[in-house]
Amino acid sequence: MILLTGVAGFIGMHLARRLLAEGQEVVGIDHLGPCAQPGLKERRLAALGDAAGLRFRRVDVTDGPALDALFREHRFELAIHLAAQTGVRYSSEHPHECVVNNVAGFANVLECGRRHGLGHLVYASSSSTYGANRRLPFREHDPVDHPVSVYAATKRSDELLAHSYSHLYGLPTTGLRFFTVYGPWGRPDMAPMLFANAIAAGRPIEVYNGGHMLRDFTYIDDVVEAVLRLCGRPAEPDPDFDPLDPDPATSHAPFRIYNVGNQQPVQLSAFIDALEDALGRRAERLARPMPGADMAATCADTHDLRRAIGWTPATPLRTGIAHFVEWFRRHGACHA
Repeated sequence: MILLTGVAGFIGMHLARRLLAEGQEVVGIDHLGPCAQPGLKERRLAALGDAAGLRFRRVDVTDGPALDALFREHRFELAIHLAAQTGVRYSSEHPHECVVNNVAGFANVLECGRRHGLGHLVYASSSSTYGANRRLPFREHDPVDHPVSVYAATKRSDELLAHSYSHLYGLPTTGLRFFTVYGPWGRPDMAPMLFANAIAAGRPIEVYNGGHMLRDFTYIDDVVEAVLRLCGRPAEPDPDFDPLDPDPATSHAPFRIYNVGNQQPVQLSAFIDALEDALGRRAERLARPMPGADMAATCADTHDLRRAIGWTPATPLRTGIAHFVEWFRRHGACHA
């Protein structure tokens, strides 16, 4: 039995669909709280339909007793933790909410896993943890001690908490630093959906830093494939771990961190060009300064992931955008 938190989220919905297609039994939880587009989470759940093997429960990970009861009932072998308060800019305006959901909620998942003999915890981290680091591509072995957003700080805190549980209690934990995931049913607060809605409606779009921000856009199907492969490989102690020169990505404990990115970053302006081409409309672009919580560039080094599970991203940017636009024309937010 698999626990999937954040099942009504963007990645959660797609991951649930794949797990169920492979015959897995999944308990999916979500608190169905407010998001940038009302009703979106419910629509994602409806898209999953009455799939055999899915048991949905409305549970908030910040509710420790409710989560503990769920673990006691099902004795999960694997937990995939995706529930979070997302949004770099949102976290700047609502820092306490972000900390409670992302850190306290994750601590509840870890503690329930410890108490109830969880076999493996896979959890979502973020490329934002690289923060003020300017050396590209980002490697899991680089220091990540200078976050530039509250959201990034919460995700780095999760990684540190995971390591402590791996060390103290032997709980295998695998953290995944996702890089700008996009695709059908994507988050309404992220660039692809924001831009698509505006372009389709003939509204101008706000483009930060002259469109010169570099992003490693990663298509959702590639992300799901990486998560699924890693679920079957619980983290193990690194026999080469050197406590005199500790590697942030590995440990003497069953702990591991991987980048999940496309490895082919593009300028934001080029992403907009491709989106305009797919939609068949041009956008009026309003220049805006880059917010202080944003990073100028992200680029993933995924050599470790390739060595571990043989994974490489399979979806070129324009192919992914075409899939996204095809979905958007049928189900996008502007048609809700």
